[in-house]
Amino acid sequence: MSDGHFDFLIIGGGQAGIPLAHALADDGHRVALAERRHLGGSCVNFGCTPTKAVLASARVAHLARRATDFGLHIPTVEVDFGGVLGRARKLVMESRTGLESKFDGTDNPALLRGDARFEGYHGNGFRLRVGEEKITAGQVVLNVGTRSLIPDIEGLDAVDFLDAGNWLDGSDLPSHLVVIGGGYIGLEMGQFYRRMGSRVTVVQSDAQLLPREDKDVAEALQTLLEKEGIRFLLNARAKRVAPGSPLKITLATEDGDEVIEGCHLFLATGRTPNTDDLGLETIGLETTEKGFLEVDERLATKVADVWAAGDVRGGPMFTHSAWDDFRILRSQFTGDGTRTTDRIVPYAVFTDPELGRVGMTEEQARQAGKKIRVERFEMKRDGKAREMGETDGFIKVLIDQDTNDLLGAAVLAVEGSELVHTYATLMNAGAPYTTLRDAVQIHPTLNEAVQSVLL
Repeated sequence: MSDGHFDFLIIGGGQAGIPLAHALADDGHRVALAERRHLGGSCVNFGCTPTKAVLASARVAHLARRATDFGLHIPTVEVDFGGVLGRARKLVMESRTGLESKFDGTDNPALLRGDARFEGYHGNGFRLRVGEEKITAGQVVLNVGTRSLIPDIEGLDAVDFLDAGNWLDGSDLPSHLVVIGGGYIGLEMGQFYRRMGSRVTVVQSDAQLLPREDKDVAEALQTLLEKEGIRFLLNARAKRVAPGSPLKITLATEDGDEVIEGCHLFLATGRTPNTDDLGLETIGLETTEKGFLEVDERLATKVADVWAAGDVRGGPMFTHSAWDDFRILRSQFTGDGTRTTDRIVPYAVFTDPELGRVGMTEEQARQAGKKIRVERFEMKRDGKAREMGETDGFIKVLIDQDTNDLLGAAVLAVEGSELVHTYATLMNAGAPYTTLRDAVQIHPTLNEAVQSVLL
């Protein structure tokens, strides 16, 4: 770094920032990537990689307990909680090390360690500080991500709570875990700890779990989780925590205050963007009320030559949408400009069974004034699901009666995150639902259920 000037500075080594740094360097630009802690973002370090690793362990334990369903006898199932977390940590380190190795022996892209902040303009670009180093950059991409949103609960500052960012640092299996929040993170982690052997109580401030999903889908998943012994308290808001053994948590409910007890507390109440210490005021870049950055369909902010990618730009907060943000940005910087945020983004809740989702919910479609046909197929009717002993759940699809287009789908089923891609592909192709209806599927497969709902 002879002159400390870069064509591009990317702040944050997440799923958009890392591939973008390498791609821009390959295109001949001088590029730096600033990362204050670990490469890989939330996905590698505490999100996708470790959570899916421990959920896999939890599923093995669950299947072992169901051994008699398959004509087998497993006398006892013993959970090595430290071993489960250790396996997840190992996968995190392997992924992190692999990402870091790609920066070894090269100064383009350069990897800069430390907190990055704007310090104003410099000519046609920007002045910034990364750690103790002052640099300039022609264009800046903000890929700074989000962190756990800590709610305003009296007494919380006196409690060592778990959240999405620190759960992997734990070592003790809670005897009774109270989860505040009934969204994606709360349900996935609640089921994980339950299958490890913890009692689990989930507190949700809304009238249903997964409030962005259709009520019938959310209620079905709640019923399945209740069968595993998870307790749900809906329309309940945590207002006070008293430290001790056990913790005493005061909830505001429709019937007044209620006190519940637990030995550990897990906060899963949403995410907040890491935009509060970037020096954005020095370049006149404002955030939304919740701290996110407003971008256009090209991921450009309201300040020229400053871009945003990943969770910080609002909208879909998924690893796969962040990676697609990389493709959008590269498209802008190469002069192509064909890729934009006009896209179909599927997603999943990795409970067991999984909930794979794409497109509109039924409520959204009706609010949009669509004339829809709703079709539903129970997984217990699928031959492969019966043979696998995985008959829980159903598939629900929405069809536009005027165009025969698929508007949305919910796949609550084993491998739901995989099966939903058939619908996403159909929607991306702009093909009518009859394309899938009239196709030939292998028998016996779970994908037959994906087709059967359309017959």
